[in-house]
Amino acid sequence: QVQLVESGGGLVQPGGSLRLSCAASGSIFIIYKMGWYRQPPGKKRDLVATITTSGNTNYADSVKGRFTISRDNAKNTVYLQMNSLKPDDTAVYYCNADVSPGPKLTTVSAWGQGTQVTVSS
Repeated sequence: QVQLVESGGGLVQPGGSLRLSCAASGSIFIIYKMGWYRQPPGKKRDLVATITTSGNTNYADSVKGRFTISRDNAKNTVYLQMNSLKPDDTAVYYCNADVSPGPKLTTVSAWGQGTQVTVSS
């Protein structure tokens, strides 16, 4: 099994910054794409950003220029630097990773438990 543990959420004022971290552990042979998704209150979960093993990134239009995703492959960790935060960024943020537990084994999509980000004055 693979476990993803997020940290770094909290309450921040509009215009502020937060950095989320997500560490993967367990049965890991290789981690392919890693990403962050968010679910605002009463809404569905949507993509925030993804990053491939080689560092190619993809962002939702709403966060481009404000959020930066990065990863440390040696630590099996993905980060999300969030700047210029807005009240609309308030959501539970979830980490996701596509993980192969071993050679020729099926890749699984693992999710973290989520971390709350609240942007409010």
